[in-house]
Amino acid sequence: MQHCNGKSVAAIAALVLGICHAAWSLDEPAGDAVHGKQLFSAVGCYECHGRAGQGGRFNYSAPALAQTPLPLMAFKALVRTGPNDMPAYAERVLSDQDVADILAFLRSLPGPRPTKDFPLLNQ
Repeated sequence: MQHCNGKSVAAIAALVLGICHAAWSLDEPAGDAVHGKQLFSAVGCYECHGRAGQGGRFNYSAPALAQTPLPLMAFKALVRTGPNDMPAYAERVLSDQDVADILAFLRSLPGPRPTKDFPLLNQ
């Protein structure tokens, strides 16, 4: 019996996520990042996830969402169910198109900068 190490598991997970993302993204409606930014602010997403989707801490650690690789279906499931202390947003509050717009906004953000961009961290 062969055991997988952490790198093997991470590589397999990345491969599966990439394949699933490619398959799911074919059905994704185009999102409007400008409208998504307005919604992200209007419904209060920024309060926990930060204005630039950088993540934060409210009652628990809220994940960074900038450059999220989640396909729309997975992102919509999280928005609809509201894990942990996150409120669940029903379709009457945020339509499927609204969720696609928010995801487009999050994907338009630059995401985290590499450590090499911070001289203090490279000493």
